Amino acid sequence: MGALAHAVVDWGTSSFRLWTLDRDGRVLGEQRSGQGLLTAAKEGFETVLESHLAALDVPAEVPVMMCGMVGSRTGWTEAAYLDAPVRLERLATHATRVPDTRRPVRILPGIAQREGAHPDVMRGEETQLLALAGERHSGLACLPGTHSKWVELKGGAVLRFATFMTGELFQLLRTASVIAPAVEGGAAVDPGSAEFSEAVGEAFAAPELLSNQLFELRAGWLLAGRGASATNARLSGLLIGLELAGARRRMGSLDGAVLVAAGPAAALYRRALAVAGVADITVRDAEASVREGLHAAAKLAFLEAQGACP
Repeated sequence: MGALAHAVVDWGTSSFRLWTLDRDGRVLGEQRSGQGLLTAAKEGFETVLESHLAALDVPAEVPVMMCGMVGSRTGWTEAAYLDAPVRLERLATHATRVPDTRRPVRILPGIAQREGAHPDVMRGEETQLLALAGERHSGLACLPGTHSKWVELKGGAVLRFATFMTGELFQLLRTASVIAPAVEGGAAVDPGSAEFSEAVGEAFAAPELLSNQLFELRAGWLLAGRGASATNARLSGLLIGLELAGARRRMGSLDGAVLVAAGPAAALYRRALAVAGVADITVRDAEASVREGLHAAAKLAFLEAQGACP
């Protein structure tokens, strides 16, 4: 591996992930914690950042590129949105400098969709798309999460995107609705379960019935004694199927999409896309993608800007 070139950070509402990288993007060290925005605001953003850099013996002159909610209004320094359609390399050239820090620190901007009938925003997910932009990928990308994103890319640019509150709805319904008792104690959703696949297919075929299908989860628990794990799987399948139906309506054919996901979400969405008959899906690891995107931005902002790269 080469010498340390820069550090990169994905800093969200509830999590902190830092990697030190050489100029080829290879990982030299990493730090993770639950010191998201709320914690960092109390402890001090620079204090938190420097404590993790010190743990890896990172010299004071090494620059840091960051993304995520750290650049929101409630973060360290606001990094203003770029307006879609936008070429993704502009993320690096418009990265916001954090003032009065002991080392160069920049935060990537998010992307806003202001025009037309569908206003939308993303902050953090756009960084995962930088690796695809470097490959000049054209087509759709699906980024599952609390607020799932479906993004249309063409030649290194984001043309448009749509957000679906799938993860947040799942959490709200399973903890703060009449469905909550029916899923209490249920196991994590198995993407191979029949209940999950059936629910995906039902919601994808008839999304207008979702409100009725959701209440049936409670009724099935009350009247038929349906188990918590099966009910949880149906709840997940219904919401992901609804998302896929909405994405098809908004974005057109989903065939050929790149799924940028990791862990359980990757398995669930791969199965759901197969149930929906979506063809030619490729999968990219979400964590590797955000790290690669931050590295690409850091190269543009720090190395190439200094003439350090050919």
